[in-house]
Amino acid sequence: MIEPAAPEPWESSAPGVLRLPSGRLVRGRGLRRPLPAGPSPTYAIYLLGKQPPAVPWEAAWLRWPDFRLPADRDRARELLTDALARAADDRIELACEGGRGRTGTALACLAVLDGVPPEEAVGFVRQNYDPRAVETPWQKRYVRHFTA
Repeated sequence: MIEPAAPEPWESSAPGVLRLPSGRLVRGRGLRRPLPAGPSPTYAIYLLGKQPPAVPWEAAWLRWPDFRLPADRDRARELLTDALARAADDRIELACEGGRGRTGTALACLAVLDGVPPEEAVGFVRQNYDPRAVETPWQKRYVRHFTA
């Protein structure tokens, strides 16, 4: 039996793509904007207060109201841990409506899981993804207390 080939990775220079310290690439984006040109995700986590519309790729929904924190922090950890593992072979996308607050927070948590110290993760995401990522004081605190 022939194993299916792994999908091509994200282009590291593509909009919203973040290179984690391990070299894994993940894409953050705002759902208010059109889907970027190029390949589609192979797996996505949608960080929204209500269930997202169906997409033609595998996806999970993490209930996360705007400007807040995940409704279920254990599920958030499970999904983000799984996303980091999948990022070795898949095109992973994290997305909320605007692509900054919830998405930036989730990306910062991925960075922590990938070895960035929690107190440096927000700065890492702001420098390498979006300077306005992680919008609220409680989102920053969530990242600082998120541990690998």
